[in-house]
Amino acid sequence: MTLKVIGTGFGRTGTDSMRAALNILGVGPTHHMFELEEGMPLRQPWLDLAKGSQPDWDFLFSGYHACVDWPSAYYWRSLIKVYPEAKVLLTMRSAESWWNSFEATILKYIQSGDDPNGLAKLLVAEQVFDGRPDDRNHAIATYNRNIEEVIATVDTERLLIHSLGDGWEPLCNWLGLSVPEVSYPSGNTTQDIVGRFAEKGVDLS
Repeated sequence: MTLKVIGTGFGRTGTDSMRAALNILGVGPTHHMFELEEGMPLRQPWLDLAKGSQPDWDFLFSGYHACVDWPSAYYWRSLIKVYPEAKVLLTMRSAESWWNSFEATILKYIQSGDDPNGLAKLLVAEQVFDGRPDDRNHAIATYNRNIEEVIATVDTERLLIHSLGDGWEPLCNWLGLSVPEVSYPSGNTTQDIVGRFAEKGVDLS
């Protein structure tokens, strides 16, 4: 299997809805942070990568045709070269709305200390945000810089910029697929993710 779609957008830019959308369209299975929760078979190899091991991308994406969200989105610069035929997808929203969502969910999880050796801490906090995920101005600057770098680096015919709320049409046109007769997925809201962690005994309130 090889990747057909490489997501470059940060978490909290509609990546879980996009994961579901790509799966509905038959482009998946789609790799996402949710695929790497405790007990999942590829969790440890991705943790090893975050700690500095050399990547075996075909192994890390075993069984997947697409990827969105962290951790894979952090490595997009390498992935677009390793999989030159893959399309590149940038999910995004306004920087302010992204920060509000990130602060209420992923940042609170990082600050909870519930998983100090997990990908949220080792990769997102320490590498994506240089150990400063709680610095609003730094985090927003990092978010904006990622968007700018993707747009500057990826050929326009290869890239789709998909803003929160764009729905099926631009995605399906880009992939050359028909719009399915179901609503575009909408999930993993701030309330959803807070509830998801609460079920695991992690209080993000």
